[in-house]
Order: sequence, then structure tokens, then C-alpha cells
Amino acid sequence: MWLETGQSRPELGVPMAVPVIDPALLATFDVVRARHSEDLSGAFRVTERVPQSRRTYTYQLQDRALWRLRFEQPIFTLATRAVGSIIASYADSSFATNGFVDGDDGGLFCFTTMLTGHTTLEQKGKSATATSRSGLVWRPAPGGRLSMSNDNARTNIFFKVADIESALEHMLDEQLHEALDFEPGLDWTTGLGFSLKHQLDFVMQEFQRGDGVTSSPVALASLTDLLVSLVLRGAAHNYTDRLADTAGCAVPVYVRRAEDFMRAQGAQPIRMADVAAAAGCSLRTLTAVFKHFRSHTPLAVLHAIRLDLAHADLVLGTCDAAVATVARRYGFTNTARFATAFRRRFGKTPTETARSASIRMKPRPGGPAKDW
Repeated sequence: MWLETGQSRPELGVPMAVPVIDPALLATFDVVRARHSEDLSGAFRVTERVPQSRRTYTYQLQDRALWRLRFEQPIFTLATRAVGSIIASYADSSFATNGFVDGDDGGLFCFTTMLTGHTTLEQKGKSATATSRSGLVWRPAPGGRLSMSNDNARTNIFFKVADIESALEHMLDEQLHEALDFEPGLDWTTGLGFSLKHQLDFVMQEFQRGDGVTSSPVALASLTDLLVSLVLRGAAHNYTDRLADTAGCAVPVYVRRAEDFMRAQGAQPIRMADVAAAAGCSLRTLTAVFKHFRSHTPLAVLHAIRLDLAHADLVLGTCDAAVATVARRYGFTNTARFATAFRRRFGKTPTETARSASIRMKPRPGGPAKDW
């Protein structure tokens, strides 16, 4: 938050931090400032957007000679803002400071970028240092420690662990057999690490605005998906090798989101423009990715999804309605065409499917209905 550099306190011989972000740009953030060592504990509580999860970040000046002094200017600043599933924060320290986390194990991954100075993370027997050329990825939890240098300013972007692990499962097309674990150090100078650094900087800039991406849930969701993809591709972790084996095979999030919307709204009137909006892309982009990854148009995929939904109703015996009613529920107004498409996809007509379900669900003499 400092605009100049090099101020110092001659009586202490210790540099005073100078702001690197204009305080006016943090108007959208919740900001707390400390002018005394005693202020560096309880006031710096960050509430995460995880149900029933609250974590306290405690900071302690490394130089004990500073503990009893009170300063005219803040010696520590922490600003946070949560939008969607992302938390962004800015912090600066005038003096070398240690940071600790109290509370339960968090459901977040934190990506730290240095603006000035350096920060060292010690956690789980590993150590890494963030500088202007390198960053940190860590999971805020008890047992870890951050050591910040004099004149230290940094940004932190937090993502939900569940979101990143879910995206990884989609990329691998399988459930994770162990928790995702990142290497703590990040190289900002090459490859996708360089791209990730710029996107994290962009997030911080957008969170300083009252409009833009943070005011559009669809745009923010698309940005989050891009960031999560870069995180998994650009940062080393215990699934990096497995992920490399699937390079080029992952289905874009636009496709998954569009198909989820189609399934959820299958019994409702759907326009392709609505599907594109739900996916977070243009109709032209939606058509292109479906043709590339599904070899069909979005409309053809919607047709197949509605057939699946009708088939599920008939197979599971979840409705007592006639086949024609089921067909109409999912937009098939011509029962003959519906029967032809249904048989082509499932090998049986709708009537045969409904009859089989009825027989299967019919109670046997002397016993309850049994699903064989």
C-alpha cells in the first residue's frame, strides 16, 4: 500500500515499509491496520466462504525491541475480499514478521505473489521462498509458518480445495485416490507458471473494482475455471504426471457446464442462447467446442439428453404416465418419431421399456415388490 520506498526510522535502524497499492484501490476490500505489535493477533481474522469454517491469522514482529512501540503509520495492513468461490487478499508489513494460522484445517489453497520483499513458508517438513520471480502455494492450516521480510507486500488468491479437486477429477475422468498436494514453490518465469502469475495479478486488479468481472457471476465463473485449469497445469503436484498423460484430452468446462444445464432443464423449454449463457460462452463458441469434443451440435446433444431422461423415467418406473405423456414432458411431440429415436438409442421401444419396468416392479405373491 506504499507509494515510495526507502523511508527508515534512524532510532531503530529498521526500514519502514512503503505502500505499493494505493489505499483508494482497496475500497472494495475489508481492511484492517495495525500500529502496535499487540494489534497483530485477534483483529486479523479472516472468515472463509466455507460453511462453519473460521480461521485466525496471528502475526508477530521478529524484533522484540519493536513490541512495545506504537507507530503513527500502520506497520501492518491486511485487506480481504470474497466474491464467488475466490478470496483475494493484500497484505504488507513494515518489519520482519512471522505469521501463524490457528483453527481447524482449511478447505482452501492459497497462491501467494510478492510485490516487495520475500516470504518463506515452512509446512509439512517442506520449505519454499517467494520472491519477485517465484511464488507459494499452500493450504492455510495449523502447523505452518510464514516468515516475512522487512518492507514486505504480497497478494494472496484463495481457491476452494473442493473446486480444484473436482476439476482435476474431470480432467482425469476418474475419482482421486489421494488428496491433491501441491509442491510449495512456484516458478513465475517460464511456461504456464508465467501465465498463472499474470492471471492471478488480473484477479487482484478486478477485485479492486466494484464492477467488471466481480459483478458478473457468469464471467467470474469462466475466469475461475480458467484459473483452476492453469493452477492444475502450471503448478507441480502429486497428479502432475497423470495429468500430463491426458494432455489434450480434457473436455472444456463449457461443454460440461452446458450439459449439466441441459440435464437439469431437460423438461423445460430451452433455447441454445440459454445454454450458451449457462456455459459462460458465446453461442458460436458453444457450437465449436461441441462439434470438436462431442462430434455433434449442442441441439443434437440436447436431443440425446432428453431421450436419456425419458428412458430413465420409464426404466425406473418413476411415473405412471403413458408413454405419450413422457414423450411430451421432454419435448417430443411426435410419438412415432420419438419411438424411432428411442429404439435406435436403446434397442427397445418406449412401450417395451415401460412394460419391462412394470413387470419388474410388480409385487410377487406373498412378498413386496423387488427390483431385480
